[in-house]
Amino acid sequence: MTIETISVIAAIIFALALIHTFAAKSFEVLAHKHPKHAGLFHLLGEIEVVFGFWAFILIALMALVTSGSHALAYVESRQYTEPLFVFVIMVVAASNPVLQIVKTLVQKFARALPVNAVLGQVWLSLALVPLIGSLITEPAAMTLAALMLAPLVFRAGIPEWLKYAALGVLFVNVSIGGTLTSYAAPPVLMVANTWGWDSMHMLQHFGYKAAIAVMLNATVLTFLLRKHFMTPEKIQMEAIKIPVAISLIHLAFLAGVVVFAHHMVVFIGLFMLFLGFTQAYERYQTPLILKQALLVGFFLAGLVVLGGLQQWWLQPIVSALQPIQLFFGATALTAITDNAALTYLGSLISGMSDQAKYMLMAGAVTGGGLTVIANAPNPAGISLLKHGFTGESISAVGLLLGALPPTVVAAFFFLAL
Repeated sequence: MTIETISVIAAIIFALALIHTFAAKSFEVLAHKHPKHAGLFHLLGEIEVVFGFWAFILIALMALVTSGSHALAYVESRQYTEPLFVFVIMVVAASNPVLQIVKTLVQKFARALPVNAVLGQVWLSLALVPLIGSLITEPAAMTLAALMLAPLVFRAGIPEWLKYAALGVLFVNVSIGGTLTSYAAPPVLMVANTWGWDSMHMLQHFGYKAAIAVMLNATVLTFLLRKHFMTPEKIQMEAIKIPVAISLIHLAFLAGVVVFAHHMVVFIGLFMLFLGFTQAYERYQTPLILKQALLVGFFLAGLVVLGGLQQWWLQPIVSALQPIQLFFGATALTAITDNAALTYLGSLISGMSDQAKYMLMAGAVTGGGLTVIANAPNPAGISLLKHGFTGESISAVGLLLGALPPTVVAAFFFLAL
């Protein structure tokens, strides 16, 4: 009876957290109306805080219903490697030397395109960088793309609806853009070993379809934005000249963190060395995004705690659906769960056909841009880009509406090709 009670409580808390996510922008309004409690409302209005906040409530209720030791045992039984990895990769990928290298490459490629240089930078940030996520992992791609797009698209002068459209395209493209390999996208990682999917399998069955959808989404969005770009002279920032050796060492740290993404002790150790190195050569650095990355890690850790008790209702739904139903069901369920959690549950189902496996994965990555919790890198994008929106807050409904068109495009190519 106690286990059933905890399961029901966990489902209710999870539902409340989802409602809180969609209502987060309302707390910012309350902060302006009630300045005496503005600090509390601002805290509750931070999307990155939502799932961590409700995870603490769940643990407190578990302690009351069962015991404190049982609640602690559950928290300590969860795997927090992914939240910690996202925290580390965000900070390293956003470091000034790495960002300057990527910006320089994007600008050179943009100048080679037969379009306005700024137009080219936006297109490459929405198309090329998400696809590079298949090599450097999706969280790193999200971080780099968000930082490059922030001064171009998420700024004053761009209509709010276009910002949400750009955010939706970015999130969907990162979600599907990581499917060219078997290690870069969280939902793929959950099943790669169990189902025997290597990078060649991903490229043949998912990668080329995703690449077409990514480029089409980026092209349409860039076309819609074409009248709002500033001239190259206005957007260029004077960058610190960084020695090649410093840049190469930063890239080595990034590569090391990616290679040891599943070995928490190693990548945390590398991160400690990285922090020391940035202090030693502080003159080549800009402030590290430690606060933003910590908030994202807190969000994902809360999702790990809350999501760990949702298997009892999610798995029966996944196992009962036929292949084509599974695609659309996975796309919808991803929006309210997390695509990695969904594919992990699918990996536990014995006897799934190859078609069902394909549909589950395709649906999971297709729906990865619909909400902040749909894909692990999304909170990173929210954290880095929210200051470009009215009230410095992103509406969950606005994100959903902005992500629907590119989601439909991705669904078409995964189903039609």
